[in-house]
Amino acid sequence: MAVARPAVIAHRGYSAVAPQNTLAAVEAACRAGADAVEIDLQPTADGVGAVIHDETVDATTDGTGKVSALTSEQVLGLDAGSRFSPAFSGQHVPTLDDVLGVLARHPDTDLLLELKGSWSTAQVERVTATIAAAGFEDRVLVQSFWPGTVATVRDVAPHLPGGLLVSFDPPGLLRLCERLRVVACNPSVATVAGSPRLVSRLHAAGLRVMSWTANDPAAWTTLVSTDDGAGVDAVITDRPERLSGWLDGRTGHPVAPPVQVPGRGGIRLRRRRAPAQHVVAGA
Repeated sequence: MAVARPAVIAHRGYSAVAPQNTLAAVEAACRAGADAVEIDLQPTADGVGAVIHDETVDATTDGTGKVSALTSEQVLGLDAGSRFSPAFSGQHVPTLDDVLGVLARHPDTDLLLELKGSWSTAQVERVTATIAAAGFEDRVLVQSFWPGTVATVRDVAPHLPGGLLVSFDPPGLLRLCERLRVVACNPSVATVAGSPRLVSRLHAAGLRVMSWTANDPAAWTTLVSTDDGAGVDAVITDRPERLSGWLDGRTGHPVAPPVQVPGRGGIRLRRRRAPAQHVVAGA
């Protein structure tokens, strides 16, 4: 019997072949057939969201300083491509609206949007307004490591699917997910490997599981061969094309295509199924 094929999510775009979190990386991911693109968003000093991972611009651009201390004009004008390769010179730090413009040309590719750090109500409202204006409310899942940020998204835009990122399996995780009303709980590969029953617990609670960041067959095998028999729902990777090929070519392990939702790509944003019962104490 074929097992479900996990969705393939390109980490910071197709960051193995193009500079991370740039429009070139997003375009490359779409052309490689990724079901979704994951990007990072951080607010600048004047409240504009910049698509960049680090708290500072130093590692990936030709500038220096904290994103939160620089204006949008300063951050968005930086070259974010030359450090990766001279061929990408002139790739700038994009805005969320820029990324949505690329994805609008690729209707089969969704967006996994990570809000880095703590976001205020006003900042989240600006992000959700951008998503609504672009008509992407059914193609975006908003996630964060910060429960407070996830809660703000829940309160500002309860219609948007949300996700909680985790780097370990803490006590009370299911209760936290229930309180935040997320549709996905997204652990690291190491967390899945170290907590063999985590995926089945999350699935039993009706949650999707999108694991990060898996770049080789050993990690991919860990994620598709978890104890519940179905594996994770999506794999976040720097190498989406290689992962897709690996999934398609697994010898002796027939893979069913992902369940497609009309008008969406393969990220499958909604809950896996309604939980059978309320989370019990100590879960």
